[in-house]
Amino acid sequence: MLRKSPLGPEHFPNLLPVPGVEIGAAAAGLRYRGRPDLMLARLATGTAVAGVFTQSKMPAAPVEWCRQSLAASGGTARALVVNAGNANAFTGARGDKAAIATATATAKIVGCAPNEVMLASTGVIGEPLDVSAFPKYLKRINEGLSGAMWNEVATAITTTDTFPKGCSRIATIEGKTVVISGIAKGSGMIAPDMATMLGFIFTNAQISVGCLNEILKSATNASFNSTTVDGDTSTNDTVLAFATGKNANTTLIEDPNDIRLADFKIKFLEVAISLAQQIVRDGEGATKFVTVDVLGAESAQAAKTIGLSIANSPLVKTAIAGEDPNWGRIIMAVGKSGERADRDGLKLWIGDQLVAEKGVVSRKYSEEQAAVHMKGSEIGVRVDVGVGDGRATIWTCDLTHGYIDINADYRS
Repeated sequence: MLRKSPLGPEHFPNLLPVPGVEIGAAAAGLRYRGRPDLMLARLATGTAVAGVFTQSKMPAAPVEWCRQSLAASGGTARALVVNAGNANAFTGARGDKAAIATATATAKIVGCAPNEVMLASTGVIGEPLDVSAFPKYLKRINEGLSGAMWNEVATAITTTDTFPKGCSRIATIEGKTVVISGIAKGSGMIAPDMATMLGFIFTNAQISVGCLNEILKSATNASFNSTTVDGDTSTNDTVLAFATGKNANTTLIEDPNDIRLADFKIKFLEVAISLAQQIVRDGEGATKFVTVDVLGAESAQAAKTIGLSIANSPLVKTAIAGEDPNWGRIIMAVGKSGERADRDGLKLWIGDQLVAEKGVVSRKYSEEQAAVHMKGSEIGVRVDVGVGDGRATIWTCDLTHGYIDINADYRS
């Protein structure tokens, strides 16, 4: 891995085992040396699976495989295989064959149908993926699976990430506790539209496929789809959720609005947001974690569009990197969003300081105070555009020369 991001956690969290989920990883030498790059999760019979995927018109072969398999299997899964270093994207018929071969080999090892095997890949686009050695490595991983190898599998799915990402929560359903544990990868090419970002969330809650789908879609929109590092949507963006139902000791819940799921949905969202924010904190070359809050928009979607306009602006991001409170760039980004905003009703804050209102700079604004805020590692920008009740929060990072260094040399 590259030098660890200054915004990253001190250590990998202690993720809780999920009943019905066994995991493991191996170093298959796909692109990296001396680190795991292939992972396998073996899932209990009857595990429900839901997925959200990239809306890119150039989807990778594993994305297409998962979409087809979810439909064919009726939303059940017995295994997940992820490789890093090669995206198996834009690889034509050869890429499709690689996906089929991987699923077929895994199904034989685990003892299930190929369409019960979910796949994901991440890495370089356009290079054929050689899976000839996968059966050997997958068999080896399968023989040493456990419920506790979260650090290893979280590392195995990384590319330019500087730290593995994970989060766990305990939720209560019908007075019984269930576990939610998730891992993710991502650092660059991050502007998820689901739905080179991957996320996998596992739980032993006893909920139906349809219920899990709705919970995942809602959580994704409020987490992964509310982040951006560089404005680029990957060919491989995938978030999968698995519910094994093992040791849940509850009745099957099929309605996502069932009051019994209230705490579960809160904790599920917390896991998704934590993983999404960790991806932003590991943004390529990032030194600042930026929260953009938009208020007073015409609708929630309008607020999100305005927030992304600010968060994706190279001028805003480089000003933040340079610790320059150049608030005019934020005003520019609001204006270019295409959404309604009242120039004279707009209010802008940097940190807790009111910067602009009534179409002019606030009389109380202190650039020196704003500059102090910009020197921190946690930057807050808040805009009330003054036309409605819509609101949204977007998380992003600054844009530094480190981003150029990483991506200029990515394939070498």
